Parts: sequence; structure tokens; C-alpha cells
Amino acid sequence: MLRLDNIEVKYSNVILVLKGVSLKVEPRSIVALLGSNGAGKSTTLKAISGVLSMELGQITDGTIEFNDVRIDRQSPEEIVKMGIVQVVEGRRLFRHLIVEENLKVGAYTSRDGGRMGRDLDTVYSYFPQLKNLKSRISGFLSGGEQQMLVIGSALMAHPSLMCLDEPSLGLAPHLVREIFDIVKRINLEEKTSILLVEQNVRAALSIADYGYVLENGRIVLDGAASKLEENEDIKEFYFGLSDLGQRKSYREVKHYRRRKRWLS
Repeated sequence: MLRLDNIEVKYSNVILVLKGVSLKVEPRSIVALLGSNGAGKSTTLKAISGVLSMELGQITDGTIEFNDVRIDRQSPEEIVKMGIVQVVEGRRLFRHLIVEENLKVGAYTSRDGGRMGRDLDTVYSYFPQLKNLKSRISGFLSGGEQQMLVIGSALMAHPSLMCLDEPSLGLAPHLVREIFDIVKRINLEEKTSILLVEQNVRAALSIADYGYVLENGRIVLDGAASKLEENEDIKEFYFGLSDLGQRKSYREVKHYRRRKRWLS
């Protein structure tokens, strides 16, 4: 469905951030893109969504294909119309609008105005809290409610692929579990593919089918989510556990071995 082949990204034509990133997302799957802060995860999503130019970034090598159509030269508007919707980090929404108005903004690409009511009902079925708050000014919502709102707004666009950037950021553990459970439901019930960027590795792998680990702009490890959860490097670096179950400092943990194979 989505394929990145050896993508290289530079900012201001000087700063090399992505150094040959290759990954793929299969239809109806959840793929986790994992890594520490500054690894290049958000830049990868921006490359997919076509918004790099807004931050003086550009793809300088490689290709991105969506359903066998090359999109790395398309505008953000064209990419959205093709079915790729990104939920950016930081819960960005129109804070002066009420909740339901923000949801309706998410449907701006829909050509079927008659579906608006049904689409709102669908969003409210996933996020009942939003139905109770539909007349509330969005800027007055809690962090968890705002995260639900931006995901709901993205859902209004009927995405084939939803790109989620750090949905757990700043949320309490019980809210993280709730959000991730809903993301899994959306994947199963709406048949929406998900590309999930996360630092919360344990939560991301709990719902993902496949995962990639990004380090310093390179993919250094990938595999089925169930296998990554058991990988000793993952346990050490992200869960902070040695093979004896003892807590370890990040400074004591070795770097991943660079993977030697390209995606089959």
C-alpha cells in the first residue's frame, strides 16, 4: 500500500536527517515506527504527507509510492485526496471552534455532504466523550480529549492510511491505553491502515503488526511486532531491562547492529 524506497531528506539543503529510509505498510495493517527523540520519525511522516517544504525540507533521493502511484512529488492536498491523512504531533486543532465544528473541518475533502451525519455518528461511537462535549470550545478540552478530537477529525476524511505522530505524548497511562485500544478498533472496523510513530515502544508494539526502529535517520531493525517485543536490544534500550531482568541505563546499552538486508 505504502512503500518508501531509500528516502533521503535534507533541511535547508544542508542538514541530512533521513539517510536511506526504506519501509512499507501493507493494506489494513498497523506499522509502528519507533525510535528515540530526534531519530527522524516525524520527518518520515512529513515526507509521506508532502509538507516538508513548509520547514525548508526536501526529499533529495529515493521514492515514495502509495497504491503503486509515486507521491513524493505530489502536493499535500493531492496526497490527502489520495487517502493519506496525518495526525500531527501536538494535538493541533482550531481551538476557537467547538468540537463538532472541528470534526466537520476534517471532512473538507469529502464530496458526499450527505454522509456528514453518519460520519459524525461513527466518530462518536469511537469517542463517546466527544459527543457529550460536541458544543464545547475545543481549546478548553483536556489533553486526552484533544487527542481524541484530532483522531476523530482525521477519521472524518475516510483515510485509507492514517499517520499518527506521537498520540501518547503527554497523556496519563490509562488514557494511552484507551487511545491505543481505539486506534486498534479503527484499524479493524474501518479497515484503515495505520502508520504509528511512537516513543512509547511497549504501547505501540502491543497493537502493531510490524515495526521499524529508526536511529539517527536510518532503519536499524525491523520485524513482526511480536518478535520485536522479545528482541533483547529492544528490551535493553527501550524497556530498560537486561537479559537478567535488571534495570539498565541507556548509556550502558549498545547501539543496534545495522541491518544488512533490504525489505523483501
